[in-house]
Amino acid sequence: MKVAILDDYFDTVRSLDAFSRMRGHEVTAWTDHIQDTDVLAERLRDADALVLIRERTQIRAPLLERLPRLKLISQRSVYPHIDVEACTRLGIVVSSDLHMGSPSYAAAELTWALVLAAVRDIPRQVASLTAGRWQTAIGTTLVGKTLGIFGYGRISKVVAGYGTAFGMRILVWAREPSRERARADGYATAASKAAFFAESDVLTLHMRLVDATRGIVTAADLARMKPTALFVNTSRAGLVEPGALVAALESGRPGMAAVDVFESEPVLDPHHPLLGLPNVVATPHLGYVTRDEWEIHFAGIFDQINAFAAGSPINVVNPEVLAHRRA
Repeated sequence: MKVAILDDYFDTVRSLDAFSRMRGHEVTAWTDHIQDTDVLAERLRDADALVLIRERTQIRAPLLERLPRLKLISQRSVYPHIDVEACTRLGIVVSSDLHMGSPSYAAAELTWALVLAAVRDIPRQVASLTAGRWQTAIGTTLVGKTLGIFGYGRISKVVAGYGTAFGMRILVWAREPSRERARADGYATAASKAAFFAESDVLTLHMRLVDATRGIVTAADLARMKPTALFVNTSRAGLVEPGALVAALESGRPGMAAVDVFESEPVLDPHHPLLGLPNVVATPHLGYVTRDEWEIHFAGIFDQINAFAAGSPINVVNPEVLAHRRA
C-alpha cells in the first residue's frame, strides 16, 4: 500500500523501532504542517492509507472527496478532526485505537513538569541566570496544598498518584460515576463545581473534548480561583470558554496558568495572547511527544494498516463502511 504520514515535524517516525512494521509498504512522510485543501489533495492523491498524528491536520469532506484512491485513515486516540460521516459515505475506513486500557504516562509527566515549572517560576529564573542575573522571584511549595483534578480517567489517576507523592491533598470534580471511582480510590471529591474551583491551589484538566465538555470551564469558574492558584491545561484548549483564560489571568484569578494546548495549532505567532502574559508557562503540545510514547502510538497505527491490508480491519470507528469499503 502507498502510505502517507502527515505532520511528522522532525521526521521521527522512520527512526522508530515500530517503523519496521511498514516493511513492504511505500511510505511518504511530510514534515511540515499544511491545512490548505489544494496542497493536501495533490500530496495525497496516490495514497491508499493516511496516517494522522493526533489532531494536527483537519480531514474534512472537501479534501476527502478529492482522494479517490484513499481507503484507510489510521491513527490513535479521538478523532474530532476527521469527518467520519464523509469517510463512511465515500467508503473510507477510519481505524483508531482509543487505548482505553493504557494511560499516557507522557501526558501525566508533562502535567507535572508544567506544575513544577510554574510554581517555582523556572522559565524566568533560567532566563535571568542566562542573562547574567541571579534570583528574580520566590516560588511556592506544593506539600500540603490542594491539587484539583477535573475529570477522573486514566491520566487523572496517574496525575493524582504523583500529587500524593508530593504530599498534596487530592480533590476531584467530574461526572458522578467518575467521582465514585475517585472516592473508591481514596480521593476526596468536591461538594460542587464552584467549591472545586475555589478550593484548588493547583487545578488541572483531564478530559476528552466532546460536545458536552466544550467550554465546560467558564469565566465564572476561573473567577472563583485563588489569586495564588495555578490553572493547568494539558488536555484540550476547547475545554475552556473562548477568551476566558486570558481575561482571568489579566484580572488576577487565577494567578498563574500552565498550558500545553491551544485553540488553533501549531501556534507560530509570538504575539499570541497567552504567550505575552508573564504569569503563563506554555509549551507547544508536548504531552504525548516522547519517543517511548510514539513507539506505542505508531505500533498500533501500523498494526491497523497491516490488518486492513490483510483484509481484516481492526479498531474501526465507522463499522457501517465495511459493507461498501473501497477495495
